[in-house]
Amino acid sequence: MNKPEPIKPEDQPIGLYAKREPVFNRRIDGKFRRLKWAIMVICLGIYWITPWIRWDRGPYAPNQAVLVDLAHRRFYMFSIEIWPQEFYFVAGLLIMAGIGLFLVTSAVGRAWCGYSCPQTVWTDLFQHVDRLFDGDRNARMRLYKAPWGPAKIARRLAKWSVYLAISFATGGAWIFYFADAPTLQHAFWTGTAPAVAYATTFVLTMTTFVLGGFMREQVCIYMCPWPRIQTAMLDEKSLLVTYKDWRGEPRGSVKKAEKNPGQFGDCIDCNQCVAVCPTGIDIREGPTIGCITCALCIDACDRVMKETGRPRGLIDYATLEDSEREKAGQPPTRHLKLIWRPRTILYFVVWASIGLGLLFMLGTRVHTDLTVAKDRNPPYILLSDGSVRNAYTLRLRNMEGRPRQMEIAIEDLPGAKMWTEDMAMEQATRALTRMVPADETQSVRVYVVAPANTASQEFEFKLQAVGDAREKDETEVQFDAPEGQ
Repeated sequence: MNKPEPIKPEDQPIGLYAKREPVFNRRIDGKFRRLKWAIMVICLGIYWITPWIRWDRGPYAPNQAVLVDLAHRRFYMFSIEIWPQEFYFVAGLLIMAGIGLFLVTSAVGRAWCGYSCPQTVWTDLFQHVDRLFDGDRNARMRLYKAPWGPAKIARRLAKWSVYLAISFATGGAWIFYFADAPTLQHAFWTGTAPAVAYATTFVLTMTTFVLGGFMREQVCIYMCPWPRIQTAMLDEKSLLVTYKDWRGEPRGSVKKAEKNPGQFGDCIDCNQCVAVCPTGIDIREGPTIGCITCALCIDACDRVMKETGRPRGLIDYATLEDSEREKAGQPPTRHLKLIWRPRTILYFVVWASIGLGLLFMLGTRVHTDLTVAKDRNPPYILLSDGSVRNAYTLRLRNMEGRPRQMEIAIEDLPGAKMWTEDMAMEQATRALTRMVPADETQSVRVYVVAPANTASQEFEFKLQAVGDAREKDETEVQFDAPEGQ
């Protein structure tokens, strides 16, 4: 019987799970690192400061600049107030955000992932906490491999406490977007806040603590769907962080290159590009799903090239198409020209068109709205004098931050009059006025009576804000009458 051949390493099946290997990235300074610092500070500043910004909307509306008021179903953003029926504004902003991601990805790859994604921002912040407590790359590696003892436990507990404090500040800040921040903060610390506030803070605190403190690059590589979606949006004209292998290979140290002139490329195989990578990949193996395009490897490589007297750009932003040009000895194309191409211009035009459309709708919208519901049972009542009465429930909506007097009038129903429950039928008229409180919807029960022999037909209720000809709304409704009249 023949003995089975041993399975070769390259033929081993690939497992569905791989144990996480911690990434100890080295500190680096450079223009892209400074850009990450700036964007991180801006993003965190916006997130933590925004709920505390005040905005005067008058005595009848909240004075928080950005507020999602779920209790009253309102969304406030500075001078803009969005009502539930105006959700298309929010939908438009979400569509703009999606197209904006398409635009950024087609132009500069995963720049969103590398600089502005919340996972990236908080992971970057936690990695700086690591350096503060454990030192830079080599010190953290030694501490990781060291046996557990009093010193290591104390350092870990101190670091994880800072993790938890940052995570708590993250989860706690989120709830302030849904209620008046100073009031909710006082209620939170005195134990009188709603239970949902404590539950939300706990969930967001723990997710930030786990995802930013311990899972980090696993979220980007395994959990996030965006890296897989964006691969369909990249082409040979997209700017990516690229290792120029035709210039760097074969690799060799500085000493080898000095002993054998012309036999080695510019890459001295120092592994600095790997050491600074927050996801621990080797960009020299080509762009992979783990590359978030943060460009820290460019900073590291440029510094090494400068120290060894070689031209920068061994690792750089480049398109696959332009890489072939450089490989053939042609000068590289300016990045601005690479970005502005038909595909990105089309994305930008669509994105800008939606934005301009939303601004136009925002500038031309009225703050008065009328909805009418007709009683269906009975559809009409025949009065003793032969006249016909229909009943309606009107909802008068005042979407301004001040009370307004509004007039309700009947259009296109000859001889018809109306009255409300707090009026006598003898006081019926063609028009009524009501004072509608600020930022509220007032329900009015209205009876409409038409002369005998009036046929079933459609007519309009017209709502007009007194003193403002532009603020009006009309709703067409059915008036029912007996057949044959």
